[in-house]
Amino acid sequence: MISIKKTFITLCVALAAISGFAQNTTEWTKLEKPINFILANDLGRNGYYDQKPIAELMGKMAENVDIEFVVAAGDVHHFEGVRSTTDPLWMTNYELIYSHPDLMIPWYPVLGNHEYRGNTQAVIDYSNVSARWRMPDRYYTRVEENDGVTVRMVMIDTAPLLDKYRKDTEKYPDACKQNMDKQLAWLDSVLTTAKEDWVLVIGHHPIYADTDKSESERTDLQKRLDTILRKHKNVDMYLCGHIHNFQHVRKAGSNIDYVVNTSGSLSRDVKPVDGTKFCGSETGFSLITADKKVLNLHMINKDGKVIYTVTRNK
Repeated sequence: MISIKKTFITLCVALAAISGFAQNTTEWTKLEKPINFILANDLGRNGYYDQKPIAELMGKMAENVDIEFVVAAGDVHHFEGVRSTTDPLWMTNYELIYSHPDLMIPWYPVLGNHEYRGNTQAVIDYSNVSARWRMPDRYYTRVEENDGVTVRMVMIDTAPLLDKYRKDTEKYPDACKQNMDKQLAWLDSVLTTAKEDWVLVIGHHPIYADTDKSESERTDLQKRLDTILRKHKNVDMYLCGHIHNFQHVRKAGSNIDYVVNTSGSLSRDVKPVDGTKFCGSETGFSLITADKKVLNLHMINKDGKVIYTVTRNK
């Protein structure tokens, strides 16, 4: 009798999961637009915590929504980065985790602070090893176009913009070697000529956010990065990770949506700060969709539910 009861309970749980998934897929398909991509970051936990189920969820979404690519906003590898392009962490943090057939699409990464603890050049050079890992440089830009809709992604390298990392030459040996002024001048020139329907700037560290990390991280980016973003009236969103929770911030005097994407493995608590429109401490990822008139960033939790949407209208 006990065995039958356990079997019945297991069956009920399985049926509930199937029902919930079917409901998710129905809702997901309604979100699709001409351009659709996933934003994920702070991933590398060797499959532990929520990393593997979220990876599977990303794959299931890609089965049901026409996902063209994935943007990886840093910290794909915890904790000390990678040593080389053959480091086993490439398997345990990435290849064997994001193995769903529908995730065999381009991935466009940026470096996070944990990558800067290791061999940052190896992260770039992995583009020569993996067909889906597309990282031409430490910072770069690319334009996605479909059905006449254009989205420019400006991928930046934020660790060298922070004095905290530049000064710690033992833990982050490559940060001080990067030419900060050259990158900022490049960013200014790219944004000056950007004419796409939507312009997204993507880095690892937040400009505005609730976090217990040192305040200098935000003030350095507010001084160096946000000054350039606000100068150009075509920037729609600044997207980042690093904090391991969802946050949407709007600041007085700026028309930019500042979005923190949560961790795809392990989350942290969060509370509102000045300008907070939404914050949530769940793990997950974001789905970004765009047509000519509307750009949406849907925050997706580990159960596949849309918990908040940031919307830009033309």
